[in-house]
Amino acid sequence: MVSKFYSRLPEDEENCCKARGSSLRVHFKNTRETAAAIRGMTLKRAKAYLAAVIDKKEIVPFVRYKYGVGRKAQVKQWGLCGASGRWPEKSCRILLALLQNAAANGESKGLDTDELVIQHIQVNKATQGRRRTYRAHGRITAFNSHPCHVELWLAPQRTAEVKKQSDEGTLVRAARSQTSSVRAAVRGRRMADGATAR
Repeated sequence: MVSKFYSRLPEDEENCCKARGSSLRVHFKNTRETAAAIRGMTLKRAKAYLAAVIDKKEIVPFVRYKYGVGRKAQVKQWGLCGASGRWPEKSCRILLALLQNAAANGESKGLDTDELVIQHIQVNKATQGRRRTYRAHGRITAFNSHPCHVELWLAPQRTAEVKKQSDEGTLVRAARSQTSSVRAAVRGRRMADGATAR
């Protein structure tokens, strides 16, 4: 059973817009890699990127679930040589619909959609759909589907530094999650500018 809550909440809920889909009939692995590619991008850039992937003008690099996935020269756009990649059309369409839903939620809150950045996107495995296929010599093989849950939120671009000064004057390192979100935002800005993301 899916929880009605998000896995984590944004720091400023009033200035962010959320969207979520449960038990979506789209491959978990393809969707996870596509979500990882758009994390940190602006809303406008993410929509353009997903549309370009559908048209096979850009590619989704496969970093974690890459075994058995063919290598593509187009992955060089991401600064990766000899890496695996695909053009998962159905995953892109699902994520585009979720982004449009989140943008509509942001407009209803009065947020400027041009400044929104994908700060959090998460893909989880959902319950498998179980079927069977009947094979030769009386054998039966599992024929399961692998759906997923997707949640995301968009927020205005953060200008906070990775390291901040505390009240005592000592230097305090930011948490690992904060540094990764800043890194993802920087990668999204690079892709928005047309540079290679590393």
